[in-house]
Amino acid sequence: MDGGVLAGWKDIPMELLLQIISLVDDRTVIVASGVCRGWRDAICFGLLHLSLSWCKNMNNLVLSLVPKFAKLQTLILRQDKPQLADDAIDTIASYCRDLQVLDLRKSFKLSDRSLYALAHGCRDLKKLNISGCTSFSDTALAYLASYCRKLKVLNLCGCVKATSDTALQVIGQYCNHLQSVNLGWCENVSDVGVMSLAYGCPDLRSLDLCGCVLITGTSLDELIRGGFCLVEYNTCVIYDVFLEALSMKFEALVYYRCRLVESLLFHGLQRGVLLASNILHLLLLLIL
Repeated sequence: MDGGVLAGWKDIPMELLLQIISLVDDRTVIVASGVCRGWRDAICFGLLHLSLSWCKNMNNLVLSLVPKFAKLQTLILRQDKPQLADDAIDTIASYCRDLQVLDLRKSFKLSDRSLYALAHGCRDLKKLNISGCTSFSDTALAYLASYCRKLKVLNLCGCVKATSDTALQVIGQYCNHLQSVNLGWCENVSDVGVMSLAYGCPDLRSLDLCGCVLITGTSLDELIRGGFCLVEYNTCVIYDVFLEALSMKFEALVYYRCRLVESLLFHGLQRGVLLASNILHLLLLLIL
């Protein structure tokens, strides 16, 4: 650049280039990184967020790109068809030490090796989505939790093998900053695991228990005493949870086909959100 005039695209200041990059889709970002060495260096240094969910050859792209994008803080790798293998996660764990958000949903091919790698390489993770990853064991999940202690959001929906009471006890012990946990359809989870979260995670405000058929009123009482703002249930025995929620000023309850709820006052409703004020109003109608 001479006298404030750009001689070519390669002379675009890095700050301007990164601002332009922030306005285009991730596919275009990848293409732009190959224009010239200057662009590649600028993008690799300044790129913080990347999604490769659009890619049909995701595993190879991760292996080739991730070593260049070592400053990434957010990496989205959602899949409709399983593509990622353990070697890709090894690469992520080796180079993306600052990673805070990682989405690996439906990564059916991944094994425990991937969780062990993330435990050692990505200890700053705050949000992890491994929903639908059915091959992980509870031993590997517990190991991850013992290292990734900054987690705030954890999605384990459908991780039946990994999400056991034992794993949840370790999560409750080490991941004390958790604010949101999805345990949907983890049918092996019982009151023991849920109460471990209630006791160990004081900041927890959102808990999805859809499909957790072993949950009873015992652990739900503990959740209410903890002042949860949002809990989603499915086929859970609720007993007098709604009444107790009123006294605890529970902000909102989300329910889904809960047994005994129909006999209380919600007959005919299949799904909905009821504020405490609405519940009180219905109770007054029944009393009067």
